[in-house]
Amino acid sequence: MKFISKLEKKIGKFAIPNLMRVLIACYIVGYVFQTTFPEFLNFLTLEPYYILKGQVWRLVTWIIVPESGFNIIFTLIMLYFYYSIGTDLERTWGEFRFNLYIFGGIIFTDIAAMILFFVIGGQASFALSMAGLFSTYYINLSLFLAFAMTYPDHQVLFMFVVPVKMKWMGLVYLILQVYFIFTADWIGRTAIIASLLNFILFYLMTRNYKKISPHEIKRKTEFKRQVREVSMPGVARHKCAICGRTDVDFPELEFRFCSKCDGNFEYCQDHLFTHEHVKKN
Repeated sequence: MKFISKLEKKIGKFAIPNLMRVLIACYIVGYVFQTTFPEFLNFLTLEPYYILKGQVWRLVTWIIVPESGFNIIFTLIMLYFYYSIGTDLERTWGEFRFNLYIFGGIIFTDIAAMILFFVIGGQASFALSMAGLFSTYYINLSLFLAFAMTYPDHQVLFMFVVPVKMKWMGLVYLILQVYFIFTADWIGRTAIIASLLNFILFYLMTRNYKKISPHEIKRKTEFKRQVREVSMPGVARHKCAICGRTDVDFPELEFRFCSKCDGNFEYCQDHLFTHEHVKKN
């Protein structure tokens, strides 16, 4: 927790805002290539053999490769669903922590693929067997589990009919992935384990997060609006001790005092759960 807070202070300014929009744009590009020029995707897949030959762009461009099978209705629903949960996570965690989670998953997958390539033998034939098996599915997997952890009581309509809480959906999803680990080949196992490892490590480093439901966010936003209505115009009532943002400049932000800090230190929603607690000697 402290490590991430220190890291954010040093490089937090480089976090990509609205990262989920960028990912959705990559997904759309991948589906366009899949329907119009599928051969081009062969130059974007995560294949260590060709990466070592100089095609280093494959370390990143594999996130464009869509899942196997294409259905326009299912794809649109999937894009909307993952955009919704991704933006909710970004608002709850903050831009830097969300960036760290996404790029951490990409890096873990890259490392796992390279290790597997060398362990199995490092042959070109193995590169062909890996083609297309690392796709956006594994990014979505880690997003789904992270959302279920952060919003356990949020309900979704399973098959558009049955309301189910995310914690149960996440549990079923996790059990299925464990099952696939034992039934898939080594390439499939590697991709799944890399995604789960990213989720597990991130959970262990952020387990002190307060679970915030959409209902609670709405209630706090409404309360903030009512308080603002009786406040003097142009005078800030809240200011973040980390970034200096106020409720006047950023009225959409939530501000809270930290009960674990020694003194009256107030933080915005992006730093409430990520700052290093102030302790008096």
